Amino acid sequence: MSAINKYFSYILETADNNRGLIIRLVVGLVFLTEGIQKFLFPDLLGTGRFMKIGFSDPAFWACFTGTFEIVCGSLVLLGFLTRIASVPLLIIMITAFITTKWPILMKQGIWPFAHEYRTDFAMTLLLIYLFIYGAGKASIDSIINRSLKT
Repeated sequence: MSAINKYFSYILETADNNRGLIIRLVVGLVFLTEGIQKFLFPDLLGTGRFMKIGFSDPAFWACFTGTFEIVCGSLVLLGFLTRIASVPLLIIMITAFITTKWPILMKQGIWPFAHEYRTDFAMTLLLIYLFIYGAGKASIDSIINRSLKT
């Protein structure tokens, strides 16, 4: 096995079960739909939201984030380059925490924070699962990885 194949095999390595399928469906569909909505409803979920949060150049950041959510959400849905696709989505979740949820915790306390952070918290944990365990057996990653090993 060449060094490149070995590297890709490591990235594409995944659990030999289908436990990740439901997790991929949840994560992929949530990010895909959120990314699309940034373009469909720019005043509410795209540029307007990034402006309200205080981003400089909110149009750029809304488009940038929406594009990553669509592309990486689609990759997660397909189970293709799942570990790699999880990284930008984790960065989006960390940024969302810092810019929108942390201020709630500081100003309003734990209970309003817990309420607002529930979906972000679940998505972050599911992304960590995918990063650690991979896409699972029913994925393009698994198919490619098996072919690299033969």
